Amino acid sequence: MPPSPDDGAAHAVYLDANATEPLRPSAATAMLEAAALAGNPSSVHAQGRKARALLEDARAVIARRLDADPLNCVFTSGGTEANVLALHGFAPGRRILVGRTEHDAVRRGAPEGAALEWLEVDASGQVRLDLLEETLARPHALPALVCLMLANNETGVLHPMAEVARLCARYGAHLHGDAVQAVGRIDVALHAGGFGSLACSGHKLGGPKGAGALLLAGPAPRALAPLFVGGGQEQGRRGGTQALPAIAGMARALEEALDTPADHAPLRDRLEQAARDAGAVVCGGAAPRLANTSCLALPGLRAQGQLMRLDLEGFCVSAGSACSSGKVASSHVLEAMGLEELAGQAIRVSLPWNVRPGDVERFAAAYTRLAAGRAQGASAVAVAGGLV
Repeated sequence: MPPSPDDGAAHAVYLDANATEPLRPSAATAMLEAAALAGNPSSVHAQGRKARALLEDARAVIARRLDADPLNCVFTSGGTEANVLALHGFAPGRRILVGRTEHDAVRRGAPEGAALEWLEVDASGQVRLDLLEETLARPHALPALVCLMLANNETGVLHPMAEVARLCARYGAHLHGDAVQAVGRIDVALHAGGFGSLACSGHKLGGPKGAGALLLAGPAPRALAPLFVGGGQEQGRRGGTQALPAIAGMARALEEALDTPADHAPLRDRLEQAARDAGAVVCGGAAPRLANTSCLALPGLRAQGQLMRLDLEGFCVSAGSACSSGKVASSHVLEAMGLEELAGQAIRVSLPWNVRPGDVERFAAAYTRLAAGRAQGASAVAVAGGLV
């Protein structure tokens, strides 16, 4: 198995896959092959036709593996653009219902002036189905656009999407799924899952950054208002020359992720047991989750301090979303779950496709030392204050 990536330090251990997966060698090869083509996919000469053929091959792979029609696979620059394109395309004439724990790409991606209605979650982080149905069944209300992520980026918690899809079908709602963290890690199917649209991203699969896709259900090609027109690419739904190397790498990474799935659950369970033994709380630990994701809260120690200590020991982990301009802030996800006191004390450990058992053992040992240091520090403060 290839070594874990690092920043040049021989001891670095990368455990931040939900921010971005390490690039798979097969995806890098596909990128180089695509980059060697000189043509623009929109050009009609021989070189353009070669580029177009490669583009459409990648489109067919992604559509087939995710249960979509190739004509309804719209390439974007990534998951954020795919989500925002769906919000802008399907929001007119609809109420927008957004889960409390959604990524900011959705929470902040609605058209200007649009009013959002929030869908509450339970203590495990799963959407409240009773409240969802109550909202959908509201008499004389506009049809709804329901936006939920299949798997949470911070906790890995999975929403009960089959039940959500049945409710949306019953009440005529369009269900948009943010599948950025889910694709390649759990089964995802556009039509069979009852989705109206799905967003996915290449670099969360082990592909390159810079490519994503919005998959659309319904007649093909399905009309969708573009965010920007450009030259009318993607059937007029997303202007701009397609990033062919990134798209080719995304398609290759998706195939590898689905054909050779990682067995992360035993490693995650070992990591979480060590964290619990050290005094940590596993946020969302009782709910169905991605097998690679652990959200660990250490009461009494701010997330930023934990990240700094672990970084100094060579561990690459994060606190919440990686899309917050490098900020370490209190987690809106944990706050929505009723964990306000822990929301600023949690880190996320997400195992990449090439993680090794030794990486997890080393992290478990470092985390145990971190927790022990916190306890010793608290004892010293108590002694100094005359409390013991």
